[in-house]
Amino acid sequence: MEKGYLAIVLHAHLPYVRHPETKDILEEEWLFEAITETYLPLLQVFEGLVRDGVDFRLTLSLSPPLLAMLNDNFLQKRYLRYLRKLIALAEKEIDRTKGDDNFYNLALFYQQKFSQFYNDYDEKYNCNLVQAFKKFQDLGCLEIITSAATHGYLPLLAIHPEAVQAQIKIGVDYYQDNFGCLPQGMWLPECGYYPGHDSYLAKNGVKYFFVDTHGLLLASAPPKYGSFAPLQCPSGTAAFGRDTECSQQVWSSKEGYPGDYDYREFYRDIGYDLPYEYLQPFLPVSGIRKDTGLKYYRITGQNQYKEPYNPHWAKEKAALHASNFMFNREKQVEHLARFMSRKPLLVAPYDAELFGHWWYEGPEWLDYLIRKIRYDQKNIKLITPSDYLTIYPENQQATPSFSSWGENGYSQVWLQSSNQWIYKHLHYATEKMIALARSHQRADGLLRRALNQAAREILLAQSSDWAFILKTGTVVEYAEKRVKQHLGRFAEIVKQIENQEIEEGCLKQLELKDNIFPNIDYHVYCG
Repeated sequence: MEKGYLAIVLHAHLPYVRHPETKDILEEEWLFEAITETYLPLLQVFEGLVRDGVDFRLTLSLSPPLLAMLNDNFLQKRYLRYLRKLIALAEKEIDRTKGDDNFYNLALFYQQKFSQFYNDYDEKYNCNLVQAFKKFQDLGCLEIITSAATHGYLPLLAIHPEAVQAQIKIGVDYYQDNFGCLPQGMWLPECGYYPGHDSYLAKNGVKYFFVDTHGLLLASAPPKYGSFAPLQCPSGTAAFGRDTECSQQVWSSKEGYPGDYDYREFYRDIGYDLPYEYLQPFLPVSGIRKDTGLKYYRITGQNQYKEPYNPHWAKEKAALHASNFMFNREKQVEHLARFMSRKPLLVAPYDAELFGHWWYEGPEWLDYLIRKIRYDQKNIKLITPSDYLTIYPENQQATPSFSSWGENGYSQVWLQSSNQWIYKHLHYATEKMIALARSHQRADGLLRRALNQAAREILLAQSSDWAFILKTGTVVEYAEKRVKQHLGRFAEIVKQIENQEIEEGCLKQLELKDNIFPNIDYHVYCG
């Protein structure tokens, strides 16, 4: 009989990036890289576990923007084109590296992987990864949950309750559109919780959410079980806290597993190593160099010198690290069980894209871990948060504290000198949206379409990703453009509505470009 539980939670999210107006845009490859390196490899792991009869329970959060992109026929076709280019590049590399066993074998390794992914995506899944993941929910292996509509950072939208309500309700509604049922839980964007926001979750049928460790430890009443059991908010919704030990071992690039010298080096790619003329057919039309996904080196050490990547060594190390993680969790629950009157729960939440994209061997590590937990020990059992609430329906009542899992635990990542300018515009636009919704409660036809599009534009401007990018300084120009673009489109729609001169052609163009949430209802802003 198990002494405690482990809930592994993978949060899959990307900002909504879709540009039919241009032939080639680098930011769309964020999705394509994630499909190739994270989502398809995870599906392969799940397929293998089911094939081998391995029982498992995981929680997977699929954010509404990610669902929308995975569902989009336009992006599906572009992804197939992206994969065909990858396969062609790998085949070209097979020819180039003949005579060099290390790199030739790696080129062959990539060519076979990309070809398998193409067949899986195009034939096995019919380009529909949402239904591919749903299959495992239907089998009882996955608990798929949702997130806020466009991953808006809710504590900084809290000045307008209507904005928080819209983000939560539209996220829940879109989940229902895709899965035919209510989500059990919600991943609050960036684990950003503000006291009282749980009432919006409860109102929309959501049973639980996650906070960072200090969100529970600094709750309105000291938690009897620390972060090893949920708190029940006044609304009835349960708050689960992140376990710091689980996080450190996997997240940290220095102290955690991903920094091991045998694993693949993320920052060394042939897109920067090989001559431009050779790579040109595989680069964007702008001519800038980029990561191709073909990476030939392992981490090796802290210096610039790198040795060739050896997939066999990396696979062995992933198995070793899975054993180590399991051993530590066993000892952790053994210790906790001596002091708790119920079985402890370790919540291990991670960005899904860590597995495969940033940490190439992450899916293999997860595969080994699940199998080892199933067959090599008896102290811990994999469950989901809703499983735990079924076992322990009564929990201590308290309100978590304002918190996030960002740097230093609060809001400074999304509100500091580089991005603070966003919010006065978001707040002003939100006030306009609320006023419009309330003054046009019986709109239909063209006016209703315009109001719905205005709601889409403000939601897209609220994405936490833009503020994050502005803070980290990666693709600042693109993030600024997106915020200003959506706010500008919103302002133009408002102007046309107020002047009673809605241009259907202009509106139709916006509906084609920003086509997220086809069933959106602007009345959500009425309050």
